[in-house]
Amino acid sequence: MSSPLLCRSTKKLRSRQAFTLLEILVVLAIIGLLVGLGVKNADKILGGSQVSVAGIFVNDTMKTSLVRYRIDMGDYPSTAEGMEALVTAPASKAERWKGPYIEAKGGKLPQDPWAEPYQYRYPGTQNKGGYDLFSKGPDKTEGSADDIGNW
Repeated sequence: MSSPLLCRSTKKLRSRQAFTLLEILVVLAIIGLLVGLGVKNADKILGGSQVSVAGIFVNDTMKTSLVRYRIDMGDYPSTAEGMEALVTAPASKAERWKGPYIEAKGGKLPQDPWAEPYQYRYPGTQNKGGYDLFSKGPDKTEGSADDIGNW
């Protein structure tokens, strides 16, 4: 025969072992809010990394390729030749060309994180003694404040 005291403590123990429906709904609501904030701010989080990727490309990645080209050819590619000179030999300089100097997947030059071609000028307007290499940035407009260049 079980005592009344034992029955009460068993009932209390059982009621404390499980979550109530209200507790589960509160937790789900909090998780939903956190996911909503994460999705809403994802473009801000990832947008900063796109700017960094473009900056690394114009300041570091392409610098090596362009310097190698200059060593082999005697000068940087002209604006008319563009970055294509790093992939295929210019007609007038084919005998000295030792490229390709960059990897062009499918024959296409790398694009910036916003799917736009990088802009190249030699001689540069920002770097008078060198070349200008830049991305037009998130707004895809040349000459705006969000351009990402090697200057």
